[in-house]
Amino acid sequence: MGPATTGPSRTSPATFSPVRISSADPDLNAIGPLLTGARAAVGDVPALLDLAKAAAETAPKPGEGRTAFLWEILASVTAVDVAAGRVLEPHLDAAAILRQAAGAAAGEGRDCPDFNGIGFEGAWGVFAAEAPGLRLEATEADGCFRLHGSKPWCSLAAQLDHAVLTAHVGGGRAAFAVDLHAEGVSFADPEWTSRGLREIPSGTVHFDGVPAVPLGGTGWYYERPGFAWGGMGVAACWLGGAVAVARSFTASLQKAADGGREPDQIALAHLGEIDRTLAALTGYLAQTAARIDAGELSDAGAWREALRVRGTAAAAVERIQTLVSQNLGPAPLAFDESYGKRMADLALYIRQHHAMRDDAQLGALSLNGNAPW
Repeated sequence: MGPATTGPSRTSPATFSPVRISSADPDLNAIGPLLTGARAAVGDVPALLDLAKAAAETAPKPGEGRTAFLWEILASVTAVDVAAGRVLEPHLDAAAILRQAAGAAAGEGRDCPDFNGIGFEGAWGVFAAEAPGLRLEATEADGCFRLHGSKPWCSLAAQLDHAVLTAHVGGGRAAFAVDLHAEGVSFADPEWTSRGLREIPSGTVHFDGVPAVPLGGTGWYYERPGFAWGGMGVAACWLGGAVAVARSFTASLQKAADGGREPDQIALAHLGEIDRTLAALTGYLAQTAARIDAGELSDAGAWREALRVRGTAAAAVERIQTLVSQNLGPAPLAFDESYGKRMADLALYIRQHHAMRDDAQLGALSLNGNAPW
């Protein structure tokens, strides 16, 4: 039997180490250079976009056997810097969408943009949000599609090269790939006043007869299982942000203890709750990733699982932020730039989850279907 321990380890947490969901050490260690790059690029959007482009060359696609590792990449980068994860996630999602749409028919007109000619050069975004008073429509003529109208919540649009976006067509909405440098594209000043994700403004993009390549037909974007898988990838980013908050909290308790001020029972209890919250969330993501790769979440039930995953991750983030804020008080928010940035970035990022509205959607699905419990 080894020597008895009398308190928490004084070993500092690996602030910039990978976030493990289920992968073995060799895979996790391979993420190291990406994390070094993310740390060096904090606050530098062009550098973060270059990092995303480089990551996309080797990152796995969801549903192709290594979904957990994809989520570990997203979580690990976000644990370094939430904004870095916010840049990386849509670029990798766009790559996955284009892969999933590879068999879809493109416009057949002689002068239409060609699906196979899009490639994956440059930096990509994914714009699927809607807003009152703004509408983007895709009209077809001679087999070609053109975009007319406006699209809200287009993050970093003026700094991107291409985007996957949704537009209204007869009978619903469809996805398109578009060149953001094309004639007829203009960017409204987003007047971004947010304290969170300050380097990633989201504004409105206007389209005046811009050629676009159809991806999958009407309804395909939302009906494909990849839509749910992408939503769970965002939750993996939220996990990474929560891990970063937990790591900084642990480090602060260790620093105080090294200075002679041991954590009290409340701080230890909160750290224990954070530990089991993160353990439960990572275990859930590992299980879900395995189910995706096994083909168990390739139908309509995928979105129901995505609602569970996203809601669980968002609740974990908010709980961990609350516990840490209560323990550390106002000082790090006022004087620790990296801590304050992380908390503000993460608070805005998780608002992509619609809280009780998403739970109401999940409740409706549970009421009308067989719940696993």
